[in-house]
Formats: sequence, structure tokens, C-alpha cells
Amino acid sequence: MRRMRRPLLVIVSLFLAMTMVLAGCSKSEEGSPPNSGTVNNETDKDNKEQPNEKSDSKWVLGEKPLEFSAYAHYNNTDFPKWESTPIGKYLSEEKQVKINMIAASGAHTQKLSALMASDDLPDMIWTDRNHPDMERLYKAGKLVAFDDYLDKYPNLKEWMGEDLNMLRHDDGKLYMFPNWYSSNPFGNAGYVVNKKIYDELGKPALKTTDDLYDYLVKVKEKYGDSIIPFEPHRAQDMQGLGVLYTAFGEGALYTYLNSGLRAIPKDGKLTPVFTDPVFREAQKYIAKLYREKLISQDAFNQTEDQVLEKVMTGRVAVFAGSSPTTFAGEAHPELIKEDPDGGYFMIWPIHKPGLDKNKIYPGTYTSFGWNAAYITTAAEDPEAIFAFLDWYTGPEGMNVQYFGPEGKNWEGFDEEGKPNFTENYDPKEVADIQTKNEPVMFVGNTSYIDPAKYKYMENLPFEEQDWRTKYQQTITWPTQYNVTEFINLNPDPESEEGVIKASIDEMFLEVYAKSVMAGSDEEVEQILDQGHKDLMALGYDKLLEWRTVKWQENLAKMKQK
Repeated sequence: MRRMRRPLLVIVSLFLAMTMVLAGCSKSEEGSPPNSGTVNNETDKDNKEQPNEKSDSKWVLGEKPLEFSAYAHYNNTDFPKWESTPIGKYLSEEKQVKINMIAASGAHTQKLSALMASDDLPDMIWTDRNHPDMERLYKAGKLVAFDDYLDKYPNLKEWMGEDLNMLRHDDGKLYMFPNWYSSNPFGNAGYVVNKKIYDELGKPALKTTDDLYDYLVKVKEKYGDSIIPFEPHRAQDMQGLGVLYTAFGEGALYTYLNSGLRAIPKDGKLTPVFTDPVFREAQKYIAKLYREKLISQDAFNQTEDQVLEKVMTGRVAVFAGSSPTTFAGEAHPELIKEDPDGGYFMIWPIHKPGLDKNKIYPGTYTSFGWNAAYITTAAEDPEAIFAFLDWYTGPEGMNVQYFGPEGKNWEGFDEEGKPNFTENYDPKEVADIQTKNEPVMFVGNTSYIDPAKYKYMENLPFEEQDWRTKYQQTITWPTQYNVTEFINLNPDPESEEGVIKASIDEMFLEVYAKSVMAGSDEEVEQILDQGHKDLMALGYDKLLEWRTVKWQENLAKMKQK
């Protein structure tokens, strides 16, 4: 979905702001002032309970029904039906937990805008941390603060520790429940290789960017259009193409290209992307692959399902992305059923010749993961939703999501709090459970589940270990970089910098796509030169200055810890 250009965005933003103000005026006796983080709906027509004035009794999973609505605010991503997942089916049937998934079917910007304008919000929204739309809801007093629940339901506080305070809003309160938070390296970005094709081509070296180019040429020569040499997942999100960028500079990070940064750190300042020599060299390489049809030609248009179908059927030679293990981990066991010597494997990150391979980082992570769950004031019982999420992120909840209900694959905990795996542990069943539950793992606890997963695997031969886990241990986790210092760099969407950011994001992606499709190195240079000028005309320098200040504030906070 293309983002709106600046004039239209301003009109829509003003419309939403006016709608929220009018809604607030019409309910002036029931709503709390913006930024208060409290809910005081005494005269609400639904007579909803006040979430911060509940009794000391705790919500316990399964004691009484819990039903709420949830919405994934990501383009081309909708939660599956709750009962269609193993965890959803179990919790619905055995623990009285029912989640009603709201779908946008690709029109996510319009969907949430309509829900906000009508004041008919989902009970829970799952999206990027500090998403501009969440900032709008915060300013309208539509988000529930979690502070009163943290000690009562302590899993989040226990596993996050003091880092949790860095997620607090300007009013000092916490409104987001992070997903895949961790104090240890984690992540799945990198390169997956089709083993059957690799073997048929004689197992050539795949270490440098030169090796990769030569290999992709051989794939095209031998297999023609039946095999895609390089599949970059969703190029509009800079997925696998962003991974390729990291091959051209020691310490060059995928995060530099993301909407939350769009900058290259240099000498204590955040500097423009398009003028960066490393980025330009990478774009010339990527454009060469694209015009020689070594990269999927529909990379900027394809859906998640289309990418999955290619990977599942083995029609890609090299697959790269921010989490290629998700699709490849699902496809691998299916492919080896037909050919025991087939399937996929991962390689150490590709690097430009002459660079230190151990200073190449195809992926990044933060202490807070990638996204977060927010509870809105539409929820009748926000404490119960928070309590559920806290159970979901704790040891029992994580084990049920990964290994199924207690009793079959695991039973109880050892002295370190890890699950005790039973003699009936079924690796194939566990892999299937994980794959099917992954779309509804809203508040994953990486610090807990990673050591728990590896407990079963560590004593097995490498070839018998779970496909995802063995490559996480040996390749992806050691090659991901901590970018916690770059969190919370999104300005208020209604501020001058926020309006600039919206315009910058749209133009950045347009220029990026044009440079990938350029017909020559010279054209890449011309496109990036003009793109830089156009971004600066929109106020890119002002956004970079604002973000530099916030970045330096983050660094100062991290030194104080």
C-alpha cells in the first residue's frame, strides 16, 4: 500500500485529530484527559469497569471466560482465526480464552483510520513499537497504561528487568507490551540455500559477493525460468535486499534503511542514506542482479503467500530476508520427504571480498524485539487481557506455544525453570506446532524460550536437531547486531518532523525501487543523486537532526544503566 503524499496525509491527520477531539467532547464526563493513561468511564453506555480500580483478586487462566478482539496493524498481515492455531484451539476449548481476530485484508491504513474515526477500536492492537497511529491513540487517551498490573502479574517485569523503563512514554507510564524481547543476541536474518540445486551445481564456494553472483548466473544458465536464482522476500520492505546491503560494509546494518531510522551513523550524527558510499556500492550490485534477472522480477509486488509457495516447492536457489527461517523451516521437512538429500541449509553471511566476514551483520535485534501489543480503552476488562498476555509471555505460556499442552512433549520444569521433555517428545509435531502458532505469538519471550528450545537439541547430532534451532545456534544468532540504541526515533506524527517523516518514507521507497531497477551503474548514481536532493527538499535534514538528538539521549540512558 503506497503511503499518502504530504498534503493528503495532513488532511487525513487533521480529520482524525478533529474526530478524536469531537469524540472526547461528546464524552467529556466519562473520558480522562489525554496522556493521563487512566480510564474513567463511569457514565459509559456499556458501563465498563474501571481497569485501575479493580480488587486485589488476580485473574487466573481458565477460571472464567475471557473474550476480546485483536487486530494486527501491518500491511498484508492479518491474524489467522484463533481456533485455527494449535494454541488457540487449546486455550479456547480448555481455558475459555477466545480472541476475535479483526482482518483488514491489505487495507490496514484505511481500516484502523476508520476504527479510530468511529471510536470502535479493537481491544488489543499489535503493531510496531511507537507506531504513529499508536501515538495518535495515546494523545486521544485511548490506550491503557500497564503500570498498575506489573507487580500483580510479574512475568513481563521479571524477564525484561530495568530495560522495560526505556519503553515508557513521555508521561512516565508504560503502554506497550514488547514482543521477542531479550537480553541475549537473537534473530533469524540471513541466507538460505536450496541444497539440491547447490549439490547439482557442484557445491561451489558461497562466501563473497563475487561467489554469490557467479552462483546465481550458473543457476539461471542451468534451470532457466523454472528456478528463481535469488528470492529477496518482500523487496518493498527491503527484506532480502537489505540483507544484501550489509555484505558491502563492516558494521553496515539492515536497520539503517528502516523507517524508524533511515540514516547512517557517522561521527556522532545521523547522516543521509543515499549519499553513503557503502549503500551506493550495494545498490549497484543489486541493480545488476535485477536487470540480469537473477532476482525475482516481481519482488516489489508479491505477497507473503506467493513467496511461501515458491519456497515450499523448492523453486528458489537462494532465499534471503529478515527471517527466512520461518518459511524455509516449514518447507525443509516437506522437501526432504520427496528427496532426503534435498531441503535447505543456511550459510555464513555473504561479504564483499576483502572485508572481515565476522563483522558482517545481516540482521539486528534490540532488547525490546520488533513490535508490541497495546490495549485500548475499548476493552471491557483490560486487566484480564494484560494478565493473559503476561501468562502468554511467561514460562508456561511460552512452552504451550512451542511444545504443545503440558503432558505430551513436556512435563513440569527443571531447577533452571526450563521444561522437562518427556520420552514421548515428537520433534516433527513440535516443529509443526511452532510453525502454526508463530502468527499469534504476540508477546514472545526470547530470553526464556531460546534456552528452552535448545535444551532438547544440544545433545543430538547436528543433522538431527530442529532445522531452525540448529541454524540459530550456529549462524543467525552469532551474526545479528544489537541496535537498542536506535529505538524510539519516530516523532509525533502531528509534529513538523512527523509530517516530514511520512513524506520521507514514501519518497525513500520510490527512489529505492527505482535504483534497484536502474539500467546501469551510472543510472543508479543519477537516481540516488536526485533522490537525495528531493529528500532534502522535503526536510530530511531536519528529521535527521531531530533523530540525532533522540539517539544521543538513548546512548546517555544506556550508559546510566
